[in-house]
Amino acid sequence: MKLPDIECGKRFFLGEGRPIALGIGDNEIRGSAYMEGPVQMGTASEFSSVLGTLMIARETNSDDKNQPPRSLWVKGNTRLEGDDGTPNALNITGNTVQIGNTDTTGNLTIDGNTTQTGTITAGGVVTGSDCETASGITLSSRKAFDIPHPTKKGYRLRHICLEGPEAGVYFRGKLKNDKIILLPEYWKKLVDVDTITVQLQPIGAHQDIIVRRWDAEKIELQSKSGIPIHCFYHVYGERQDGEYLISEYKGESIDDYPGDNSQYSHNR
Repeated sequence: MKLPDIECGKRFFLGEGRPIALGIGDNEIRGSAYMEGPVQMGTASEFSSVLGTLMIARETNSDDKNQPPRSLWVKGNTRLEGDDGTPNALNITGNTVQIGNTDTTGNLTIDGNTTQTGTITAGGVVTGSDCETASGITLSSRKAFDIPHPTKKGYRLRHICLEGPEAGVYFRGKLKNDKIILLPEYWKKLVDVDTITVQLQPIGAHQDIIVRRWDAEKIELQSKSGIPIHCFYHVYGERQDGEYLISEYKGESIDDYPGDNSQYSHNR
C-alpha cells in the first residue's frame, strides 16, 4: 500500500513492544513514537547490513534543494551510556571540534599528536606518544618553555630544560668581600649534603679560591694570601626527599623500572 501522506494525531507504534516510557492510559504522550527497529534513515545504499538499531546516513533526497552536509544535528544536552556490545561506547572516525570544557574520569590514551593551546595540569602521570603543547613541551623528547620574546617584537623565545641522571637542584649567585656562601635554609632537609659540588669563577683577577669546607647550611671559601674574594658561584646537589634515580635499567617499558614509579612524571 502506498500513501502520499500519513498524519497521526496521537501516537505511532511500529513492531512489537510496549514502551511504558511513553505513557499508559491517561499518561500517554501525544506525538510520541516507538519503533522496534532496526531503522535506517538517509541514503539507502550506505548500509548493506544491519549495524545498529538506528542507522543514519547523509540525506540525498532530490526534493530537498538544501542537501544538508550533516547526517545528525542535536540541539540540547546529550548523554551516551555504553554497554558491552562493542569495545568502545563511542567510536569516531574523522576530525572533531570541542568548544567548552571537558571533564574526563579515567584514563586518556592518545595515539598521535596532540596540540594544547593552554595549560595542562596533571595530578598524576602524563603519558603520550610524541605529544607536543603550544608552549613547546614534547613529552617524549626535550622539555622546553616557549614565550613571547622579551625584547624583539614579533619573535618568540624557546629554552630547553637541562637533563641529567639525578634529581638535581642548584643555588647560584655572586660573592664579594666575604668567604661564606649561605645556602637556603631548606637545603638541609632537601639536599643530600654528600652530593654537593661547587663551581667558582673569580671576578677581576686570579684569586686562587678553594672550597675549604661545607655542610648543609654553608660553603666556606679560602683565597690565596687572604686576597678579598670576589666571584660567581654555582652550588649543585641531589635531592634526598625521595629515592635516588636509577637512570639505566633492564626492561621493555616504563613499568619495568626497578624503583618507585609513583615519584615521577614521565612519558611512555
